Amino acid sequence: MARSNPEFQLGGINHLALVCSDMRRTIDFYSGVLGMPLIKTIELAGGLGQHFFFDCGNGDCLAFFWFTDTPDGVPGVSAPRGLPGSGELLSAVGSMNHVAFDVPAERFDEYRQRLIDKGIAVSPVMNHDDSPLGVAPKLQDGVFVRSVYFQDPDGILLEFACWTREMTEDDVRHEPRTGADRRAAATPA
Repeated sequence: MARSNPEFQLGGINHLALVCSDMRRTIDFYSGVLGMPLIKTIELAGGLGQHFFFDCGNGDCLAFFWFTDTPDGVPGVSAPRGLPGSGELLSAVGSMNHVAFDVPAERFDEYRQRLIDKGIAVSPVMNHDDSPLGVAPKLQDGVFVRSVYFQDPDGILLEFACWTREMTEDDVRHEPRTGADRRAAATPA
């Protein structure tokens, strides 16, 4: 799926930095449940907090800040309220909606079951396709990626995803929407 970048030689994601409420619980989940090695820990100057890094594969990292004075997240604003297929997908502009980890297609079903066996609530398998609903009830030729969603202890939406086919020029065909196309959000009373 690699495409050439004529502007910058990017090697993927160095790290994605998220915010957690409890670094010990975050380590227990990402290293203990998902098996990601903790590779770097930092105490921030002035008692501001901590910044820890987990290896999530291929030299990429998932990092977490723990701040002494951070506000709590707001479901439906900071992150989606629930799992796709059984909750809302909506989150605010500037938020991080979810993190998708690439998994081998041949191990997708096994990995979903492993999460279940570890007591993690998971979404139904989502076979993403170009149908009007965007999801097929079963794996078929039009499916381009398979996904299963779950949440970390702070409600961060995570995904195990596997590509099922190579993308082509035909996969880029929609006109991009603009800010003018958005509906105004309801203002709280």
